Amino acid sequence: MSQPDFDVIVVGELNADLILTGDVIPAFGQAEKLIDDATLTLGSSSAIFACGAARLGLRVAFIGKVGDDEFGRFVIAQLQARHVDTSGVIVDPSIKTGLSVILSQPHDRAILTHLGSIAALRYAEIDQRLLARGRHLHLGSYFLLDALRPAIPALFAAAHRHGLTTSLDTNYDPAAVWDGGLHDVLAHTDLFLPNETELRAIAHLDDIPSALAALATDSRLVAAKLGPDGALVYSKGQIFRSPSVAVDVVDTTGA
Repeated sequence: MSQPDFDVIVVGELNADLILTGDVIPAFGQAEKLIDDATLTLGSSSAIFACGAARLGLRVAFIGKVGDDEFGRFVIAQLQARHVDTSGVIVDPSIKTGLSVILSQPHDRAILTHLGSIAALRYAEIDQRLLARGRHLHLGSYFLLDALRPAIPALFAAAHRHGLTTSLDTNYDPAAVWDGGLHDVLAHTDLFLPNETELRAIAHLDDIPSALAALATDSRLVAAKLGPDGALVYSKGQIFRSPSVAVDVVDTTGA
């Protein structure tokens, strides 16, 4: 059997982020307020994951969708500049590339997102030949992938048939429903990566260790991201803690 071409295949949303920094709050009534800075950068949890994995030296390919517009070309160029293979990125001229406008303050941020292409990727558009060339499949922003979401269990099952392991990072649910077939996906998930808020909402439990135990199985690890408190990993009845690394925080957008 030939060796896989990619260590990680990432499936997920693609969008640009327009990050505005400043200690201000927008106000209607045509009130103009000044900010400190504005930056256009690659956004989306999935793309940031892909770029981080590539930076660690892994061979990464991305499957997603953008529009045939300036933001779409920007996103693809940013992925390629970070050595992420974009042969699985679909360019659809009928839709606009997703965009998030982020007002970032020192200790918090507000986000406005136009879904556009983010919600438009369909299972039938995913190249199964590319999927079969990977060792691991990661999917991010589960609740934003409207067209793909009903078929994500089938996607993960296909990955397992091709011999890939799987991981899932749901991110926040804008509808605050916290299901949408998620538990069918978890049945095919080897590593689940929620943060503290997502873990509690999905498990319907406030106690972190209990929530970890409720979502883990003998074959599924659950790793809860706890911000400055590090991470907790539940595996086969045991909980392992990983402390956070002390750093000088500049901006947590995309962290």
